[in-house]
Formats: sequence, C-alpha cells, structure tokens
Amino acid sequence: MRSLLIAAVVAVTPLPPLNPQALQAAISDLDHPAATSAQLRVSGTAGRWYGTAGTADQSQRQIRPDDRFRIGSVTKVFVATVVLQLAAERKIDLDEPVQHYLPGVLPPNLEPVTTEQLLNHTSGIPSEVDMPDLSTPEKVLEHRYDRWAPGERAEHIPDTKAKFTPGTMQEYRGINYVLAAMLVEKVTGHDYGREVEKRIVWPLGLGRTYVPGRNETAIRGAHVHGYLDVPGQGLVDVSDINTSRSYGEGDMVSTTGDLTTFAKALFGGELVPETLLEKMFTVPDVSMVDGRPAAYGVGLQTFTLNGVTVWGKTGEQYGYNAGLFSTRDQQRRIAYSFTPTARDTAQQQMTLRIANAATS
Repeated sequence: MRSLLIAAVVAVTPLPPLNPQALQAAISDLDHPAATSAQLRVSGTAGRWYGTAGTADQSQRQIRPDDRFRIGSVTKVFVATVVLQLAAERKIDLDEPVQHYLPGVLPPNLEPVTTEQLLNHTSGIPSEVDMPDLSTPEKVLEHRYDRWAPGERAEHIPDTKAKFTPGTMQEYRGINYVLAAMLVEKVTGHDYGREVEKRIVWPLGLGRTYVPGRNETAIRGAHVHGYLDVPGQGLVDVSDINTSRSYGEGDMVSTTGDLTTFAKALFGGELVPETLLEKMFTVPDVSMVDGRPAAYGVGLQTFTLNGVTVWGKTGEQYGYNAGLFSTRDQQRRIAYSFTPTARDTAQQQMTLRIANAATS
C-alpha cells in the first residue's frame, strides 16, 4: 500500500461569524430539491444556530429539535469508532485480514482485505450481484419490509478477484461497513448496536440515538416523517421501513443534537485514543476509481469549501438525507437533516447550500 497522506487539520484563522439569514435561506428552499422539511444545527466555538423549514409530517406539525430521523451512512462514523476502540483494546488488529476474523464470509478467490481497508474504502471488494431492484419508488415500496440478515449481503459478493488490489485505490462501498459491523459482532459476541450503545450512546447520554432491531420498521417516538413521490400515488410515507439491508452502513436513527454531541466527543478525543483517532483524519494517498483524489479516511470523508476544511459524513435513506461535519478544531460543527421526496442527484442542491452557508 502506498504511503498515507495526513491532511492539514489546524485552522489558521478564525472562521467568520455565522450568517443566520444565509443559514435559514439554505434550508428554506424546499423546491430544490423537492422536500417536505429540513433542519440545521450549527455549533462550535465560532457560533451557534438552529433552524427548521417545512413540517414534521402531513399533519403540519412543526419540527422539534428532539425529533428523530434516519441518519443513513452517518452510521458508518459510529461503526468506525467502535472498531477503533476494539483495536485500542487489542481485540482487533487493523492490519489483519478480515478473512481471519470472518472465515468463509468472503468469497474464496478474493484477495486478503484488512480491517483498515474496509474502513477507508480501499478494499476493492467486488460489487454485489443479484440484489433486489430498488431503482424506482414503486420498487422501494415493494421491498420496504424485506428483512436481511447481515451475512446475506455478503452472499451477494461474486466469487471473483477484487476490483483492484486492496489498498491501491479507493471506492466508497456500503458492503465494507456491513462487514465491519459483522466483525464487531464476531469479536464481542454482541450485536453491533449493543456495542454502539454501550460504548457511545450511553456514555455520551445520546438519549435519542439508537440502532434499530432487525425486525423494527417504525421510528421510535416523535420523529420527522420521510416521503417518496410515487407516480399515481403522490407522497407516500416511507418512515416505516425495514433498514436491515443497510445493517452497519446506514440503519441508525438520531437527532441533530445527539449528532453534535457525538462529533464534539469524537473530535475532542474522548472516544478514541489519539494515535488511532488520527486514522480517521488520514486520507490514503491513492485515487478514487474515477480518478479523483481519495476523500475518505477511516469512517470520515473530507472536503474543503470557501477555504474551510471539514470532516464528517453524509447519509441517505429513503425519504431522508442527513449529514454531520466539523472542522478539526471544532470551531464549526454542522448537523443537518432534510426529507427529499426523490432519491436522486438533486439532493446535492440542499447539501451544497448548507455547506456554503455554514462555511462562508
């Protein structure tokens, strides 16, 4: 594996004051993309702000700060944190092939893949085949209550060589974190959700954050509802859905407040020892498969906008889009959620407006 490049993480100058008007405008355009609600929480040493747009459901109930929502791939940050904690406890060796911990789970012809290569998306694991078609809203509704066991996803990995030699390129893949969660369960003997609760949720008092059980479909307690625009049916509430297919990679539920508390503790070194925490802020010195520079460390992705570099994770589930980012020095933390009615690239319009308003 080529050498690793540690990105610059020290802010040189203080960030500009928050612009409440720009922040509210960023989330208030619910036509681009089409969405039923949005909320944004900005915090950190450079200022605080919270705002909402739209309503929590079709009864027109106003959004409350403690309303839960599905966080999608922000789940990966929690899983990576637990794996690094287990590495600190010498229960997992990040350089040991995953095949050592999960014998027989990956196809026999696949090259050895280390745990760290899973976590930073340099595994090269082939794309799953013969998965259910979820390309249309109608197909999503057809499969909304499908229940998946963790190992079932792995059964859809073809018995071929890796897409690329592990460690030499980067490709963002959800299956990496399905396997990472399975690894947590193998070495602890507990569901990955229990380890997240024991190691993160309970110590930090994240009372609105949880990992759904594999049979759960409804979001517990008060929550923002997500909808899909289904041809011939209009807006269909998809808050009630089984997310076990996204086990370990996108199934968790939280709030903007809990996510902010989590980020503060993680970036502040309260959850992971400094030497291992640095891996989250270390981007491999490789290219993405499409030729772009790598953008993912262990559990976190990074981007720079308006001269401000942030680290965190975006996430999607049907009817939901979420994100959690922070500058390394925690001058600015960003937690958001909105509820788009179509799962397409138009969602990036909201994400980009939020990012621009929070960094300029």
